[in-house]
Amino acid sequence: MKITNIPDINDFFKVVDKCKGRVELTSSEGDRINLKSKLTQFVAMAQLMNTTYVKELEIVASEPEDANRLLDYMMKGKI
Repeated sequence: MKITNIPDINDFFKVVDKCKGRVELTSSEGDRINLKSKLTQFVAMAQLMNTTYVKELEIVASEPEDANRLLDYMMKGKI
């Protein structure tokens, strides 16, 4: 699923942390990065500090309820 216009990356990672299954960021080359890893979250936050929001991410959630949780966050904009 494509996730767009993430206004607060910290809140987004809080939602990811609540997910039960794997949540992965897919790169344009096809690489998958585990977003539940604190190290990955730290690196992503460090790289995104210069932007006010993330425009678009390609995310794969292994559990349907996690996909619904992420979609709910994107629709409501809150945790």
